[in-house]
Amino acid sequence: KVVTLAKSKKFRDNHGKVLLEGHRLIKDALEAGAVPQTLFFSTVGHLKLLPEAQIKRASLVKVKFEDIKTWSDLVTPQGLLGIFSKPDPAKMSYPAAQLASSLPLLLICDNIRDPGNLGTILRCAAGAGCQKVLLTKGCVDPWEPKVLRAGMGAHFRVPIIASLDWESVPTNLPAGIQVCVADNNNPSAPAGNTSLPRGAASAPASPKAPLKSSPKAAPEHEDEEGAAGIPELAAQHYYEDWARAPVAVVIGGETHGLSAAALRLAASTGGKRLIIPVVPGVDSLNSAIAAGIVLFEGKRQLLWRHKEDDRQKLPVPG
Repeated sequence: KVVTLAKSKKFRDNHGKVLLEGHRLIKDALEAGAVPQTLFFSTVGHLKLLPEAQIKRASLVKVKFEDIKTWSDLVTPQGLLGIFSKPDPAKMSYPAAQLASSLPLLLICDNIRDPGNLGTILRCAAGAGCQKVLLTKGCVDPWEPKVLRAGMGAHFRVPIIASLDWESVPTNLPAGIQVCVADNNNPSAPAGNTSLPRGAASAPASPKAPLKSSPKAAPEHEDEEGAAGIPELAAQHYYEDWARAPVAVVIGGETHGLSAAALRLAASTGGKRLIIPVVPGVDSLNSAIAAGIVLFEGKRQLLWRHKEDDRQKLPVPG
């Protein structure tokens, strides 16, 4: 059952359970109010690192370390595994410091299919102070073990709403929000090289000029309208003014890129296409790197606009 939870999204969904491994992740989950069902441990010392009141709610099962090694997909297992009820963002108690630093900045993930990338993106979203992260259908399951490891506890710091149809995305967004997309569609590139928007790329020859995504930018099942169904969006550099509260950023996956639905949503809110300029000849940036760049720039602009001083004191050289 433990192994199946780790490997099967269908099993996790049908049973409403997730598998967490390691002291830090389990401690973060317990402190955020996630409900433990069963904790497997190889020595009692592992339990002493966890909040006592919360672990009393779970069945505690001592097993051989060799069993945990068999169940785990880590190179060096820690000897602690937990089966939890699938967390409900509406019922979680996120850390006070996280809530105090929350900004009217949201992230929408579109076709992020690499577990490591999604986990890193979630970590960036938590670090930037995003209010919420929305994952559309087509993204990898955020509760997959590799996503959890790369997220480094972000799952228990920021609300994550998964498996959304594009039709239901607007109902999960604040009223009056502007949706921008991070895109690498470069009109100055040769034909055929603009078919995979992946979050960032060279600046267009005229950043203010309207751009039109290639029909291939969307997965075939997403876009049945052809080129005529893909709206034009004004493009600009990511460091130019765009973050006005509330604002959401769409990051597309590296293989399938942005869907036509993402572009339509952005267009309907008066959003923009944000481009990260890279040296000509260099391929577009990794989706997680692009997310980090754009989200932290959005944070900087929002804090500046609201005249909040978010700068940390730096040591004086010498």
